Amino acid sequence: MGKIADRYFKLDPWKIIEEGWSAARNLVSESVFSLGNEYMGVRGYFEESTTAPSLQGSYFNGVYEEAPVKDTAYKGIITKTHFMVNAADWLYTRISYEGEQFDMNTSTVKNFRRVLDMKVGTLSRELDWITRGGKTLHLSFLRFLDMEESEQGFQRIGVTPAGCSGTVRIVCGIDFNAIHAGRKTCFWTEIRHAFFDSAAAVLARTLTTGQRVFSGFSWYSNRDVAAEPLNRDKFAALVFDVPLIDGEESFIEKKVLNVVEKNPAANAESADTAVWESSVSKLKELRKRLFSDAAAQTERWWRQMWENFDIKITGDEPNQQGIRFCIFQMQQTYHGQNPANNIGAKGLTGEAYNGHAFWDTETCCLPFYLFTNLKAAKNLLEFRYGTLDRAKDRAAQLDCAGACYPVATLNGAEACDLWQHASIQFQPSTGVAYGIAHYVKISGDTDFLYGDGAEMLVQISRFLLSRGAWNQDKSGFGFYAVMGPDEFHMMVSNNCYTNIMAKKTFEYTLDTLAHMRERFPDRYETLVMKTDLREAELYELSRCAEKMIVPYHAETKLFEQHEGYFTLPHIAVNSIPVEDFPLYYHWSYDRIYRTDMIKQPDVLMFLFLYGSEFPADVKRANYEFYEPRTIHESSLSPSIHSILAAELGKRAEAFKFFEFATRMDLDNYNRNTGEGLHTTSIAAAWMNIVYGFGGLRSDGDVLSCAPFVPSGWTEYEFGIVYRGAKLRFSVTREDLFLTVSCGDTALCAGSFSVPAEPVPVEIYGTRYDLLPGAVRISVPCGGRQ
Repeated sequence: MGKIADRYFKLDPWKIIEEGWSAARNLVSESVFSLGNEYMGVRGYFEESTTAPSLQGSYFNGVYEEAPVKDTAYKGIITKTHFMVNAADWLYTRISYEGEQFDMNTSTVKNFRRVLDMKVGTLSRELDWITRGGKTLHLSFLRFLDMEESEQGFQRIGVTPAGCSGTVRIVCGIDFNAIHAGRKTCFWTEIRHAFFDSAAAVLARTLTTGQRVFSGFSWYSNRDVAAEPLNRDKFAALVFDVPLIDGEESFIEKKVLNVVEKNPAANAESADTAVWESSVSKLKELRKRLFSDAAAQTERWWRQMWENFDIKITGDEPNQQGIRFCIFQMQQTYHGQNPANNIGAKGLTGEAYNGHAFWDTETCCLPFYLFTNLKAAKNLLEFRYGTLDRAKDRAAQLDCAGACYPVATLNGAEACDLWQHASIQFQPSTGVAYGIAHYVKISGDTDFLYGDGAEMLVQISRFLLSRGAWNQDKSGFGFYAVMGPDEFHMMVSNNCYTNIMAKKTFEYTLDTLAHMRERFPDRYETLVMKTDLREAELYELSRCAEKMIVPYHAETKLFEQHEGYFTLPHIAVNSIPVEDFPLYYHWSYDRIYRTDMIKQPDVLMFLFLYGSEFPADVKRANYEFYEPRTIHESSLSPSIHSILAAELGKRAEAFKFFEFATRMDLDNYNRNTGEGLHTTSIAAAWMNIVYGFGGLRSDGDVLSCAPFVPSGWTEYEFGIVYRGAKLRFSVTREDLFLTVSCGDTALCAGSFSVPAEPVPVEIYGTRYDLLPGAVRISVPCGGRQ
């Protein structure tokens, strides 16, 4: 694959440790040391700022700006896009001593150590600053975000003199003068700021979308200090001259409140006043909260999460650290706090991809939540329901009926300004339908299915029906001028992934409607009235599903990725010089479309999603044909190939692909971690272990698994929640030890109750109906290595 690890951080099972500091690696470190709680995220930038390369990124989920798209001469191409904006720097700090301002890039620093403690959710940093006067000050920094009181963040700055004393000046503030890295613009205007009762606050508004953010803080110091206000536009800070005592730490604690109001108001002035007054009231309450209590509560949240969903690996320290980093970042990015939120490709760790969510939310991220937090899984689908009207608008723009979900979005509207993706890729729509089916299969939540779910299914099917067409002799229905998951082939006919996913969507929609009509006729009639559903449409869905064109060649057992793919010129991907990657940056844009080279799994993707419906020999034939043609330029690609390779018994190959999965960002494999973390591929890394080595499959009639221990590992453990029960799998070379216990409904299952009936699980082909307790099962095939 041509990917080489750039290992920099120290190995530790629970911590990400940086010892010594490299300005050249600073952007990567900022991404890796990001903190988040779904509501907000903050990169691991130095609070005191630095002249080294840095992206001082602070983001709020769903806070965005809009911009016109130029040169959109043709109908269907979007005229306006939107993007996540860099917001308040609520960690703003400046430190100076004897007239010298501290800067990691220019000051003399020794004993630098930065630690992300994933077990408790804190980021800390310690160092010795040797001033120009030859004096030594030990600086310590701590920050964390509250995972439950999500508007709250906490920061601590400590200074300990060694062999000296005097006064250190510390400036703590709120700064909305953030510059968007890509657009080189500040997108905020101040509404008001104020200083009051040992606190400071700023209320600001985005320039065009009118979204408002209040950011304020209160403070505490163990020294008797006065706070002097410092005023600037979009900025409020307090200046502290802190006395230093040799050998003793002087510190300032900062308790921050960030309140987001996403909806612009018609009466802006009165609405601004209401946001200000309610936020100030919350800030005054926050003043009463002890810093130590907040830290303890955050630690409890993380320890409970790890108790339920840790993955333990014995015999592989790099991947033990790596998978815990992946789980940590998934929980930081999203845990079902609000159905108005979604998962951006970079989470809340950087501005690349503009904060947009893509179709891999349903195909790669959703499984993580289906087995750890059903409430979060449901909320991801409720986001799609909440943006259904915008999906219907998008379908109309494409001269179609129904609802076409966007390729890239923050708010439900299409934001992708590349027509060759936004107008001809339908993975988001079929992905939502797949997500609904997968969620209902695992949760049993038919109330959702027969309500919001059914309405989305009808509108998605209606769109696909209107976008597809019958071939000339009317013998088959298919899709023309499309692009599948493989983005190296565009405007193709009958992309196999698109057609099969549409067929599955039609069939699941029809099955759902039939069940509703039979069992819940009132709800069915309500749906019919709401969607203007006609019997003729149902008949057409059935015909199209039955006659869907699926390019399959029985003699070779190969699915043809799209019509004409097998006749394309062949290129040996291993012959491409390493320096040509990534190809988008080094090849003429049209050149990537000229051969049979594939960017990421296309046929193999639907073989993974609906694996129980295809025999092993078909999967093997297609894997062995398509994998050598794939260059894995998508960070999601290695994990999907690893899972399929594991299933096919290609253990060494599976592990080779897996090596990139958990450490994609820790080791900067793609050399772009500085732009932000690969959040959706982090979710795929979890699947790589649970679905790949654990052999978990959730698309059949019964949850099944067939774990094996990869070469080099001694054993591993993983936990899931299924049908209200916690299942803990411990796998060694000799046996599988499975523990079943009652699920924590508050953490894992939302409103679903723990069932009294046994939990059905198929293990190595044998069905077990499990009750709470433990069962030991011998591992077949000599440890299945």
